[in-house]
Amino acid sequence: MNILVFQHLAVEHPGVFTGFWQNAGHAITTVELDDGEPIPPLDGFDALVVMGGPMDVWQDTKLPWLIAEKTAIRRFVKDLERPYLGICLGHQLLAEALGGRVGPMAAPEVGLGEVTLTTEGRADPIFTGFPERIACFQWHGAEVKTLPPGGISLAYNNAAAIQAMRWGRWAYGFQYHVEMTPATVQDWQAIPAYLASLQAALGKDAANLESAVAAKLPAFATAARLLNDNFFAITGR
Repeated sequence: MNILVFQHLAVEHPGVFTGFWQNAGHAITTVELDDGEPIPPLDGFDALVVMGGPMDVWQDTKLPWLIAEKTAIRRFVKDLERPYLGICLGHQLLAEALGGRVGPMAAPEVGLGEVTLTTEGRADPIFTGFPERIACFQWHGAEVKTLPPGGISLAYNNAAAIQAMRWGRWAYGFQYHVEMTPATVQDWQAIPAYLASLQAALGKDAANLESAVAAKLPAFATAARLLNDNFFAITGR
């Protein structure tokens, strides 16, 4: 497959998925939107993967490239009807691009957590082999408030009602992070906006986050591999 990746921050990349894709022989083209890199013609790509970032989906005036990104997402998913995988901001952008609503949370959700599959989530092939309650990692201050028309909620928790969603046949968004690597927490807490949300959410416990995540990395990698394999099984690749 030819995979197109939209990034909004150099350190917020596909993480553990990169190795999966390279080992499977997939070609990866990365566009760093925050650096002004242009979006290439979409027709030559088989899947679009959109990562997280410290910006918000509603900052079109400040970050006009968000307009082009949402247009590209809508065309790829709705017009070309090709597979999509969105993580964190990428999850929110999918909802926004298709007519949903994204807004700020009452308080940021940062750290180790858990999501629960909905009835639809338990039946969806993307979660084949997963338990009903999934341990995960979170780092976000905005959430999908309203699904786009035709969107289906697949997972939830008390902090955010739409932790995973599907639109159409194979456009998926995940609010929680599944791409974790040993460097993720250290890299992200060097970003001022992320550090602020980390401290607001965890207070004095923020200093323990890296070690807490390290203990969970083997399980997170196993879950990421399963999600990756399910995604490509759905697409027939």
